[in-house]
Amino acid sequence: MGRPGPKVEPLHLTEGERAELERWVRRRKGAQDMALRARLILACDAIGEDGLPVSTKVVAEEVGVSRETVSKWRRRFLAERLMGLADEPRPGRPRTVSDEQVAELIARTLETTPANATHWSTRSMAKQVGLSQSTVSRVWRAFGLQPHRSQTFKLSADPFFVEKVHDVVGLYLDPPERALVLCVDEKSQIQALDRAQPVLPMMPGVPERATHDYVRAGTTTLFAALDVISGKVIGSLHRRHRAVEFKKFLIKVDKEVPAELEVHVICDNYATHKTPAIKRWLLAHPRFHLHFTPTGSSWLNLVERWFAELTTKQLRRGVHKTVQALEKDIRTWIASWNDDPKPFVWAKTAEEILDALASYCRRITDSGH
Repeated sequence: MGRPGPKVEPLHLTEGERAELERWVRRRKGAQDMALRARLILACDAIGEDGLPVSTKVVAEEVGVSRETVSKWRRRFLAERLMGLADEPRPGRPRTVSDEQVAELIARTLETTPANATHWSTRSMAKQVGLSQSTVSRVWRAFGLQPHRSQTFKLSADPFFVEKVHDVVGLYLDPPERALVLCVDEKSQIQALDRAQPVLPMMPGVPERATHDYVRAGTTTLFAALDVISGKVIGSLHRRHRAVEFKKFLIKVDKEVPAELEVHVICDNYATHKTPAIKRWLLAHPRFHLHFTPTGSSWLNLVERWFAELTTKQLRRGVHKTVQALEKDIRTWIASWNDDPKPFVWAKTAEEILDALASYCRRITDSGH
């Protein structure tokens, strides 16, 4: 007696297909409908006692689905193999915003400003172009537009900018032998600030709280020299910020640096670094060599990065009733830093810096402003 129902075409699973289907079945995470389809196809590939593929009815009873479901996924697999088991894309809701509307929105965002503000908001732009606020927000996110944000920049007008960049970056990337490279600068007007009321300590669920107003107790100036290689810092605190104090700091550096080493000092173009008294001191100490960063390019001086660490970890939230207390904390912090110094590694070459600046200059030249 023959088998009931129409004959079914064998699937002839390859070893790779079988392994992939078994992986889908074992997978704990993921779409369960894919695991069901994988079990269904594996069942369809079985051979009955008569040597023929099992019937659709048998597979439906084994997997627990209807015969129509078995027939559907068997046909899809025979036509497209594993890819046929994925869901076909659904048509979904048709677009309500045209390409022309998107182009107009982007053009207005980039080329105009509202009459009563310096920049567009999602609400004001939505009202201007006749779209919903959520649509404007989605388009801005898709194109990376953030009208509410603004950044600052400054391009150096130093006529020897290129030469100075090569000089300073060369010291970072290829420091001379038997020499010390020091990044030197002053952090002036460091204020000793006492909060108007006691600081409330942090508690679970509540951050530390301090009053927004404070009492000024005076200022101090920190002269610092950062060793590019070791990361250690030579610091000196003074109440004033003149060439006299800078000379005292150079004398301190001279005493602390071994006499057999040359000293290359990277500093900015501040007037106190170029006075006749400083020039005479440098002539009397020929092992000191000053290298000036370009005008308006303090970012080239690595000691500025160290100043940022000092500000973040000690000064910004510090409470000091007197200048003496402030200076004591700064000295303690420098000593702690020098116990475990962390040098800042300069990565970009001079050519990479100049190429990036050239690209930026082309962008602002072509902006039309």
